[in-house]
Amino acid sequence: MTRRAVAAFVFALAVTTYSVPDVAHATAQIGKPAPDFSVTGSDGRTHTLSEYKGKIIVLEWVNHGCPYVRKHYDTGNMQALQKELTDGGVIWLSIISSAPGQQGHSTAEKANADAASNGAHPSAVLLDENGEVGRLYEAKTTPHMFVVNTDGTLAYKGAIDDKPTFAHDTVTGAKNYVRQAVSEIKNGKPVSEPLTTPYGCGVKY
Repeated sequence: MTRRAVAAFVFALAVTTYSVPDVAHATAQIGKPAPDFSVTGSDGRTHTLSEYKGKIIVLEWVNHGCPYVRKHYDTGNMQALQKELTDGGVIWLSIISSAPGQQGHSTAEKANADAASNGAHPSAVLLDENGEVGRLYEAKTTPHMFVVNTDGTLAYKGAIDDKPTFAHDTVTGAKNYVRQAVSEIKNGKPVSEPLTTPYGCGVKY
């Protein structure tokens, strides 16, 4: 194995390692009410999960310095999904749980600038710098995706798709679990794959 290959392998291991939040029991469980929260958005407004009850809600944990996140934004995959779902009435909340001083931490100004430069289409970007919401949901990676049903119960949590790599060319042909979950909810069907293993960089609590 060449030196470059070894370095790439070590880097891949490093970015996929995630820290498990310090909680005794899982609070965000499939089929149970999704935990409510109150957090300030990059728009300066306080957002709560409960204010969107009655709508399908997607929660996306994001860190724009993570290569796994960059795979989905550099290819336009995440933005396209955001626009498709929000145009269809879904609420999409992008959540930044990186702590101050940690890679991925963001101010409101930076979060808005990142959203603009990426052409992102979330309903709001939430600044969870104390990690309270991330720990509440046991968010482990960026991206880590959650879908809340119209009745307020958690319908899906896990990976965005079935290609756990940061290689950009794997976006094409991937099974997108979030799109699938939202489609099944809209069609009155149970979510066929409610729980998958998330992949990406560890959330920097």
